[in-house]
Amino acid sequence: MSKVAAALVVARTPLAIKQLLEERAVGYREVLDHPGLNPASKVQAVLLNDTAGTLMVMFAQSQLLDLNRLAHLIGRRMTAIAQSRLRELLDRHGVSQLPGFPSLMRSSCLYDEQLLQQPLLLITSGEPGLLLEVTREDFQRLLGIANSGRFGEPLSAVSLNLSLPDDDSAAISQAVQAFTARRIQQRLEATIELPPLAESVRKIMRLRVDPDVTIDEITSVVETDPALAAQVMSWASSSYYASTAKIRSVEDAIVRVLGVDLVINLALSLSLGKTLNLPVDHPQSSTPYWQQSIYTAAVIEGLTRSMPREKRPETGLAYLAGLLHNFGYLLLAHVFPPHFSLICRHLEVNPHVSHSAIEQHFLGVSREQMGAWLMRHWEMPDELATALRFQHYPDYTDAHAEYPNLVCMALGLLRNRGIGHGAYAPLPDALFERLGVSRDKAEDAVDKVLEAEVLLRELANTFSQA
Repeated sequence: MSKVAAALVVARTPLAIKQLLEERAVGYREVLDHPGLNPASKVQAVLLNDTAGTLMVMFAQSQLLDLNRLAHLIGRRMTAIAQSRLRELLDRHGVSQLPGFPSLMRSSCLYDEQLLQQPLLLITSGEPGLLLEVTREDFQRLLGIANSGRFGEPLSAVSLNLSLPDDDSAAISQAVQAFTARRIQQRLEATIELPPLAESVRKIMRLRVDPDVTIDEITSVVETDPALAAQVMSWASSSYYASTAKIRSVEDAIVRVLGVDLVINLALSLSLGKTLNLPVDHPQSSTPYWQQSIYTAAVIEGLTRSMPREKRPETGLAYLAGLLHNFGYLLLAHVFPPHFSLICRHLEVNPHVSHSAIEQHFLGVSREQMGAWLMRHWEMPDELATALRFQHYPDYTDAHAEYPNLVCMALGLLRNRGIGHGAYAPLPDALFERLGVSRDKAEDAVDKVLEAEVLLRELANTFSQA
């Protein structure tokens, strides 16, 4: 049994919730959350605020909360309450996450009337992974004088393109056209005005595909870019690599500590990252971009080592896929700056919904489509484009499947430890079988990464400051 599963088994209803239910004479049954539950019966609660006060909004997990539609309904433009303020409220009542009880939070409440179509409803208990099943009638009594309305967007209406990457260019063009109100030029790259790749990136790419690359060649490329040279020296001297050698030059850093393969992949990731700026805006409580990238790459490295030799992909390329897996996030912020904040606000109030579905709903294209298209546009390896495009598709089995499968597994394992966006979701057995990695070995790989969390954060900070 994994640590996550074990934690869910021992979860119990918090005392404050028990007392509230007893006071209202509401009967309930504890139910462990799992993917087989009907999302239309699962109540998603989110706390919003504006200058006028707070509001608890409740809707089914089969829906997406559209803040624009909500603003039109209530005449107030609201966003998710600050995480620091939410944490104060939760600590006050001894709960770990927002429970679906507006009276406990002393907040007014608005619920989607679609909820009342279900005879039984599953309410968040305040403990991760534990739901409370109540009847529709008891649910209405718990709501008290709450108002109702129709504001949820059915997730079934959000169609994701999971299997046709050749259609991505058309989808991106349509999304750009919808938000720029001007004719799409003949060449997509001219339309979205992407910056050209730096010469240092092109040189690194040439070295990456050269099986006979030498230390002198990679040293020469790194040394011609002062910022990159300083970064390589910083990595080699970091506590994470625990080198006892005194690093005096770029060549020392490569030969004594990092190795050619790691330097090429780190340098390529950093150089590509500098091509597009990190957005100033971001969802509350989100894992910082480079921290997420470093963690994912490190887990993939451990998973790759656990794979049977005959199934292992190119280790360096798999590591690079981890570093760049969320590159489409930067591209979305670059291409759709007026609407990127809208995406961030909706990620905050829809923790049960994938970012892909939210982006598809508002833009008509996802960051995975954008990132994969850019990798192809920049003539990166097909394996890399495939990894970015199908990273959230655990059933992908076509060409280069081991790369997106590894990214998918790493992201899922980290998400189940609270790192990254999205709710707990078990990974399918077929994914582990396809890669030849047992669940225990996969969890061990994550344990080793999290044991070095402080050191990895230091390494991620060097990327952020570059």
